[in-house]
Amino acid sequence: MDTPAVVVGPAFDVLALNGLAATLYTAFDPVDNLVRMTFLDPAARTFHRDWDRAAHDAVAALRAAAGRDPEDRRLIEVVGELSLRSTEFGRLWARHEVHGKTGGSKLLHHPRIGDLDLHYETLTVNSAPGQQLVVYQARPGSPSAEGLLLLRALTP
Repeated sequence: MDTPAVVVGPAFDVLALNGLAATLYTAFDPVDNLVRMTFLDPAARTFHRDWDRAAHDAVAALRAAAGRDPEDRRLIEVVGELSLRSTEFGRLWARHEVHGKTGGSKLLHHPRIGDLDLHYETLTVNSAPGQQLVVYQARPGSPSAEGLLLLRALTP
């Protein structure tokens, strides 16, 4: 596959990712939960060129997931940890904004490739409720498409 792809669970835990996605996320340690990474990993502030928007979108999507299953233990754990460890998460969580992640743009900065302007699509996994496949793509012929080719060259 020539695009980064990741499978996440209801609480945005990373369940699987292809080699290109692993290389895309090399600045993070660990690559374990997309929302947790956004708020608790210092690399997120550089990786997300528009961190405020990324943080807002992550919280709104996590709140949407919590609305679908408010008793989900993992969701409760993630929200609890982030509420205790990130005042920014707590502030955004208190706004009660809800929207799912179906598609959109990501403005990213990879430490070796540079800036990437990617479009993502989120696809539900019908046989596994709550799981989503997130696929990132660049506009053909764009500098970001060239960046993904460079990323491919860095992928083991």
